[in-house]
Amino acid sequence: MSRRRQSHGLERVLGTPALFATAYGNVGSSIYYALGLTAVFALGLTPLVFVVAGVIFAATAASYAEGTVHYPEAGGSSSFARHAFNELVSFGAAWAQMLVYIVTVATSAFFVPHYLSIFWEPLKQNPWDIIGGAIVIILLAGLNMVGVQEAAKLSIILAVIDFATQVLLVGLGFALVFNAHIITSNIHWGSAPTWGNFAISIPVAMLAYTGVETVSNLAEEARDPVKSVPNAYKLVAGAVFAIYFTLPLIALSAMPVKNIDGKMTTLLALPPEKGGFANDPILGLVDYLGLHGLSLHALQYYVGILAATILFIATNAGVIGASRITYSMATYRQMPEIFRRLHPKFKTPWLAILLFAGVAPIIVILPGSTDFVGTLYSFGATLSFTVAHVSIVRLRMKDKDKEVLFRARPNLRIKGVDWPLFAIVGGTATGISFLVIVVQNPTTRWVGLGWLAIGLLGYAGYRKKYVKADLLETVKAPPMLGTAAALEYRQILVPVVPGQEGRESVDLAARLAAERRALIVALRVLVVPRDLPLDAEMREAEDEADTLLDDVRARTSSYGVHTVDRLVRARNAGRAIVDEAERRQTQIIVLGAPRGRHGDIFGVTVDYVLKHAPCRVMVAAGRAR
Repeated sequence: MSRRRQSHGLERVLGTPALFATAYGNVGSSIYYALGLTAVFALGLTPLVFVVAGVIFAATAASYAEGTVHYPEAGGSSSFARHAFNELVSFGAAWAQMLVYIVTVATSAFFVPHYLSIFWEPLKQNPWDIIGGAIVIILLAGLNMVGVQEAAKLSIILAVIDFATQVLLVGLGFALVFNAHIITSNIHWGSAPTWGNFAISIPVAMLAYTGVETVSNLAEEARDPVKSVPNAYKLVAGAVFAIYFTLPLIALSAMPVKNIDGKMTTLLALPPEKGGFANDPILGLVDYLGLHGLSLHALQYYVGILAATILFIATNAGVIGASRITYSMATYRQMPEIFRRLHPKFKTPWLAILLFAGVAPIIVILPGSTDFVGTLYSFGATLSFTVAHVSIVRLRMKDKDKEVLFRARPNLRIKGVDWPLFAIVGGTATGISFLVIVVQNPTTRWVGLGWLAIGLLGYAGYRKKYVKADLLETVKAPPMLGTAAALEYRQILVPVVPGQEGRESVDLAARLAAERRALIVALRVLVVPRDLPLDAEMREAEDEADTLLDDVRARTSSYGVHTVDRLVRARNAGRAIVDEAERRQTQIIVLGAPRGRHGDIFGVTVDYVLKHAPCRVMVAAGRAR
């Protein structure tokens, strides 16, 4: 019986469109709560605030694009900081990311019942929204602990539907309710909002970019990250910016700022007990579009169900992200090894999922305050973004003479360094935003700083007592035995070459992967001559590489194993293979070589890999030539 994988077509197109759709599925979900949370502080200036936040995010996306192309691995700002600075800075970024994931899980889950309130109104407010959100978190944590796989195709389809729905709402809004005069009359400089609230609304508006790490986390599965990652970031930034610039204009035309109970505010900023829509702003927009009868009810149910589904998937992405960053931190000895141990039956990091993706998010939503989860997310996100920007600046200084495949723009060359203006401007903006959150919001300040203090103290104590290593030193955990072995033997790197030896190495790797339930990474190295730049046009070689990688997918699919293919450019094939193995922490490399006399079997590339590989190497011999 054939065990051909049903997901075969998906990974093949994990280029710019797939990266964009997957990322937008996470980032675009934030519209369902960020609009209301930002309007609480920004009121009539909400559209302007989202424009400012969009510019900051464009700079942040450029930093993430450059860092991810250079280090296409999960981790984002934590990975950039490790290469730019040291393990202590990397831990700080990772711990901030952990807070972001926890709050993302809490926020997305908390708003699921708000949109399901179209079926039962008490879900709109406390305590039922807290109970509903907790149930969502417990359910998804349980599903991930038993190892239920992500429905990747479904996520992409829903992302496309979600974007189309948001465009539809914008179109209906401009046709039915948009009024430029109302938009200008909504603005009351210095009073509604106050300057303090305006300042804090900018970091809160960064909720619009929840899930920006998605592209970074998926970069390991992109065939050609040099091309697809920057383009995916540009598309995500552009699409989200377009929605967040236009949708607030419609919402504030439909629900303008006015005097309500003696206070200048908008229904977007009011809780449901006061007749507002802070908990479900998109449903509020639907209610005030001017539709009636069947068309109104149909759109309400459609948006409610779609929003709840999108937020449910976004919650699951946060659960997965929390478990991944925990495992990565434990691998680099930033946290105790127990957090990467697997369940004896389900082979999942159950303790990490239980603690950081289950218990912690429930604690965050227990107060039942949407303002609190919004500002706490901004605390972690602005800190993580700032570290990413500073890391890119530092890497530019360290690698000023290094040949690289991609550099984001704009840049300013001074004293031999291409200074990244996007990172300097973006880092300054996110750093100031972080300080605004710390100064302006006492509750968030003490919770956020307390989280950082607990993390740093735990990190220092663990490294000194158990790891016996300096706080700045990068130390990887040794391979684990027993139930964790399946995860430790999780990757087989196969350099792809044409001919019989290439086919035999793929077959051997596929048999090993099927036995060990491991991942195959098919790597094709394009060797660029030294008289050409690394990013030189090599269309014929790229087409040949794509054909070879497609053949590998077709060959491995019959074994029922998961395959990720990679296309990299390098000056030396052996060095590129070793670098990929080191970066991925590969457990074994399977190489192909032609049969021949003893002295002829190992070519230059095979010989280099055998001498320098950080793991075991197995050579599959083809027929003699």
